[in-house]
Amino acid sequence: MCAKSTTPHLETLLAQAGCGRDASTGALAMPIYQVATFQHPALGQSTGFDYSRTSNPTRLALEQTLAAAEGGVRSFAFASGMAALDCVVRLFRPGDELVLTEDLYGGTYRLLEQIVRPLGITAHYVDTSQPAQVAEALARPGVRAVLLETPSNPLLKIADIRAIAAQARARGQLTIVDNTFLTFANLRPLAMGADLAVYSASKYLGGHNDVIAGVVVAGSPELADRLAFLQNATGAILGPQDSWLLLRGLKTLPLRLERQQRNAQLLAEWLARHPRVTAVHYPGLPGHPGGALLAAEKSGCGAMISFAVASAAQAPEVLRRVRVFRFAESLGGVESLITYPCQQTHADIPAALRARLGIHDRLLRLSVGIEHIDDLRADLENAL
Repeated sequence: MCAKSTTPHLETLLAQAGCGRDASTGALAMPIYQVATFQHPALGQSTGFDYSRTSNPTRLALEQTLAAAEGGVRSFAFASGMAALDCVVRLFRPGDELVLTEDLYGGTYRLLEQIVRPLGITAHYVDTSQPAQVAEALARPGVRAVLLETPSNPLLKIADIRAIAAQARARGQLTIVDNTFLTFANLRPLAMGADLAVYSASKYLGGHNDVIAGVVVAGSPELADRLAFLQNATGAILGPQDSWLLLRGLKTLPLRLERQQRNAQLLAEWLARHPRVTAVHYPGLPGHPGGALLAAEKSGCGAMISFAVASAAQAPEVLRRVRVFRFAESLGGVESLITYPCQQTHADIPAALRARLGIHDRLLRLSVGIEHIDDLRADLENAL
């Protein structure tokens, strides 16, 4: 007979997120503890909750679910993805240097260049899909950490998390992975050697474009203690209402992502054959340089696609003509979205750098939702 596993599958863990935590009433769903402070039983005693900035029962249920799903020691829920990243960079000190994925979210670039660099922390941007570039960057004497976006935003390049984490650990450096695009339903960076996993939980984890949130999951008790201090000291915590929304969204993550990835694969293959499309970036396409890395990890390829049209004049026409795809920033919700990175998500990156990276005025980015594939394909056909 096969031994029974005591660890639930991810689908079971998430479907039951927050269940059975209110023994006094038997409430199936996690209640929303909309409370700022908690009464003490007596002097020197606590219920385990004192003040909601430090901990709140609804947020704690969310954080415990996320830590279990990611395979981490502890997780922390923040008011936004940028608040989560801001907390992570507070782990470093003036004089420290960081290595980052070069084609990364424009908000991350803005944080590093306009807020963090003036404080004396230097960022170096490299193509983290190229092992030689990463190795050279990590060899700099002042480097304390590498922050990977994989797949990168918006060009969908794939970094070898295992190899990079091993190099960084050998040098005493941290590996931080922004896993927003793939989520722990596909990849678990901590199991691959990373020290921290970071999410804009507004995206796939929430999944319905109705909550702004961020998450950091720590892979060691030491990092968890440092992050707990920083979160409590700076206070950018996720409120109980939004914690409840995120718990609710997590319950359907595997189902949503399965449909979104299937739609994305079919759309990417169709776009690659379209006569008015000059390039398609999607890890599931044959010949994509990082596709084999994801396949080796038995990971799906996500539901983000970027593609280039023939002329700069054509891109705004596509945005004007779509009807099923919604012209909006963000990603990861059940609704399909289309974005113009050079003027929206990546506008804070200097124009010359955008041009060098390939984030040009012909590039469009798709967040593929759960709609019927025929409707999505027909909408893009009409727009193109």
